[in-house]
Amino acid sequence: MYILPLVGYAGVLLGFGFLTLAIASGLYYLSELVEEHTVIARKLLTRLIYTVIATQSLLALIDHFPWLLSGLSIASHAIYLGNLRHFPIVKLSDPVFIVSCLLVLLNHFLWFRHFSHPPPSSRTYPSSLYDRPDIPTFTEIASYFGICVWLVPFALFVSLSAGENVLPSMGSEYATGGSVGGGVTGDDGGLGAVGDSRVRRKKGLVKAGVDWVVESVREMGAWRGEKRRRF
Repeated sequence: MYILPLVGYAGVLLGFGFLTLAIASGLYYLSELVEEHTVIARKLLTRLIYTVIATQSLLALIDHFPWLLSGLSIASHAIYLGNLRHFPIVKLSDPVFIVSCLLVLLNHFLWFRHFSHPPPSSRTYPSSLYDRPDIPTFTEIASYFGICVWLVPFALFVSLSAGENVLPSMGSEYATGGSVGGGVTGDDGGLGAVGDSRVRRKKGLVKAGVDWVVESVREMGAWRGEKRRRF
């Protein structure tokens, strides 16, 4: 067979493309929902973080998960909670935000290494079916990563808005780094032009990323069209 494998590769590529577009569209829609219902989103995120912390504690107490790694995960979620101080605004240069990003990578690496190297007693071949050690299945490990490691950072990534895109208003001093009345007054006594970073409407991190990709593609197409016209 020569044609069928090519058809299979084309199907995989198309499926991957459609899946990517579906995920991007879903994230874009969720980001818009958070912008419209920020109070509800903050409550849900706070309860979600507390639920994950409680789950981590139960896993350490009942299922005997390693105390050191469990304590690191609980401390990480406590730091994630600090990103909700000025929700949904976040400064990309905020130390809490930077530490949160590093903790996401650290938690993923340490828990992946933990589940990749089971304890020595679980590697021995059991003499009986009833002596089989309690080894977590792939579904349990994937569910643990999805809920206890990735869920809160992913929800924060969808919900938070970059502080550089905030309109000057009450409470926006944290994002813009200045005062609300810090604009330039024109000759007519009104508020004149302010910086680009304060005029634009606040935008979620996901929406900003998608818009940046779309704008880059448009600029690339316009640049190629201009180059063809010259020649």
